[in-house]
Amino acid sequence: MNVRRSAAALAVIAVVAVTGGGQASAASPSPSAPLPAGLYGTGDPTYDGVWRQSLALLAQDTVGVRPAAAAVDWLAGQQCADGAFAPFRSDTGAPCDAKVLVDTNSTGAAVQALAALGGQDAVVGKAVAWLKSVQNADGGWGYAAGGASDANSTSVVVGALAAAGEKPGEVTKGGRSPYQLLLKLALPCDSAGGGAFAYQPDKKGGLAANDDATAAAVVGLLGKGLAGEAVKPSGGAAAACTDSDDPGQVARNGAAYLVTALAKDAHLTSALAGAEDRPDYGNTADAVLALATAGQGPRAADALRWLEANSGPWAKEAGPAAYAQLILAANAESADPRDFGGQDLVALLDATGPAPASVPDSASPTAATSGKDSAEADGTDDDSGFGTLWTVGVFLVAGVGIGFLLSGRNKRKQRP
Repeated sequence: MNVRRSAAALAVIAVVAVTGGGQASAASPSPSAPLPAGLYGTGDPTYDGVWRQSLALLAQDTVGVRPAAAAVDWLAGQQCADGAFAPFRSDTGAPCDAKVLVDTNSTGAAVQALAALGGQDAVVGKAVAWLKSVQNADGGWGYAAGGASDANSTSVVVGALAAAGEKPGEVTKGGRSPYQLLLKLALPCDSAGGGAFAYQPDKKGGLAANDDATAAAVVGLLGKGLAGEAVKPSGGAAAACTDSDDPGQVARNGAAYLVTALAKDAHLTSALAGAEDRPDYGNTADAVLALATAGQGPRAADALRWLEANSGPWAKEAGPAAYAQLILAANAESADPRDFGGQDLVALLDATGPAPASVPDSASPTAATSGKDSAEADGTDDDSGFGTLWTVGVFLVAGVGIGFLLSGRNKRKQRP
């Protein structure tokens, strides 16, 4: 994710670490100060507080859990006066000055969660107005206000606009909509990786297939958000890739690419420089959700079963955002997140934050009573970020107008 700074500011560079689980993960240190009671997770929220909170609340709402008022109030209280959200503000009584690094992903995720929960119209309205004000001339958004547009950030904002009742295709800058930006990032069908999406063009304007950007763009072009949508399958084989200017067709092209990407091992992999390729649990969950949203849910069944069998240790280590990703993927596939490989994902998520205000009658009673103490008691280290954000460190570089932070879901992973 890119972080916008003034011309005199410093660049922020994220450092990526690989955990033993084979997934790039935010190895957040334990916070030096007590965490707010309403916050999900026990890891340092500096880089992912708003993101993990938003995903947790959105996942709970999706399965009928009503979060604690303190959790909702914490998220709403993170908003700056101009409507934007930063990853985390430890002192919300202080104004958001140039040192507060607001971004489109935190803002877009917060909008989606708060709009779903209701009762936060003023907060949502201000956030949407800010997002519109920082739209790029190409119709998209980068992580930072004014940063180069990318598929993932643009898709997060599309989800926010849709959640707030806007028509994303009609939100334009210079006559260009976010859909037009996403279409520009789609690889032609006759190219290597045809049908996939690039995160951004390379320095020469070329496009390289990116699994995670593809999952995000499929959902974005369909006008959906982080929760996706379970769409009834149309039947028959996945349609062949067809070059088109129609967002729906190009989304289907991306879905067909994901089917192929998952075919060999039923999961996606992380391809980090200098590291062995390893299973990528978060991006696999994103791909499952994207396929379900594109009406290709049956072709994600093997990947969902793989997640059921293998994602438990990763989710326990990564924390609330990981549990939320799995819940959203399972829900989009019409699977039961309360019996996911023998685990109750909803209860596990609930246990990372304040006890919910209410849970469905059929839910496990422990989900409503365990709270954050249970997560600490069983050794869970809730260090997740930006949909399992991979950021673990920040270095400052003088003399650069804008900085960058890795975007919400392992953005720059390229497929050969």
